[in-house]
Amino acid sequence: MAEDLYKTLGVDKNADAAEIKKAYRKMAMKYHPDQNKDNAEAEEKFKMVNAAYDVLKDDQKRAAYDQFGEAAFDGSRGQAGGGFGGAGFSDIFEDMFGDFMGSRGGRNGATRGSDIQYAMDITLEEAYKGKEANITVPINTTCDGCKGSGAEDGTSSKDCSTCGGAGRVRAQQGFFTIERACGTCGGQGTVIEKPCKKCKGAGRVHKEKKLKISIPKGIDSGRRIRLSGEGEAGMRGGPSGDLYILVNVKGHKMFKRDSANLYCRVPIAMTMATLGGDIEVPTISGKKMKSNIPAGTQTGKQFRLKGQGMPIMQSSSYGDLYIEIFVETPMNLSSKQKEIFQKLDVDLSGKDGKKHSPESSGFVTKMKDLWTDLTD
Repeated sequence: MAEDLYKTLGVDKNADAAEIKKAYRKMAMKYHPDQNKDNAEAEEKFKMVNAAYDVLKDDQKRAAYDQFGEAAFDGSRGQAGGGFGGAGFSDIFEDMFGDFMGSRGGRNGATRGSDIQYAMDITLEEAYKGKEANITVPINTTCDGCKGSGAEDGTSSKDCSTCGGAGRVRAQQGFFTIERACGTCGGQGTVIEKPCKKCKGAGRVHKEKKLKISIPKGIDSGRRIRLSGEGEAGMRGGPSGDLYILVNVKGHKMFKRDSANLYCRVPIAMTMATLGGDIEVPTISGKKMKSNIPAGTQTGKQFRLKGQGMPIMQSSSYGDLYIEIFVETPMNLSSKQKEIFQKLDVDLSGKDGKKHSPESSGFVTKMKDLWTDLTD
């Protein structure tokens, strides 16, 4: 009695296609003849693994096997000792490494165009409001002369006589059958007898493509906008790739951004910080807002203006604006002004000095304690 195919691959009967493929790769690598020289048992196991995968990777074959077992194939699949169950080495290689090597081209040589990336700089104001922009992208587009076929008008391509249109040729090397891209057609599978003069048979030409794009409100640096089908045209009529717009939001002279929040450093006079009062604060929307500064405000103190930051993408909400206070020390004083400050200093540093300047008074106390500890 033949071994259960699920057991051969070491998977549950409810395993999905990804689990089956993963198990197959693991088992095939483990029992591959190159890894097990002169090991007949491993070679036999390798054949069984491939025979099992040949059925379980195909939804229709798997459904038939689940319902009728081995009888569903009337011997057409072959037993484990009968080779690879219809799967050639090239098919095994494709199943194992196809995700990394890319898929095979079609019989007409059509291949998908490449994805391309376009870097775009915008201002913080443009990121706040959103933007409609016209861009020009140098790109390979479908040839107008042949409509992407690569053949001169009135002519067409034909199957390559060397590979019969497969795009690949096989060669026997010992135990294995090796498959390579056909050298005559370059793996395309077809040959153009009369190439288009405009594109020289490629089916596409290089030119500048103009597009109108929409930049959403709240976008941040590093985000990509995908334009499906706006990338490079495919070869010989293949589908186009995608265009990705990589957005970079330039730095701003007044605001710093952190996600949806904005930060603004606001200098105020020492008298304002001492006595308190109202100040006008700029916002990214262009409006000015008032903010109350309490008496005795110190440098580094932050105040939040709720909802005055950047829009949050795919939301009606906004971030906040934080203003950070910087108390500016007076400069270029006259003799009279200096005299006023000197009198004020004497008055503030009197017996109530700790009350007026708690930070500096506390620092002096700590410094005295440090010197006392060092001299003891």
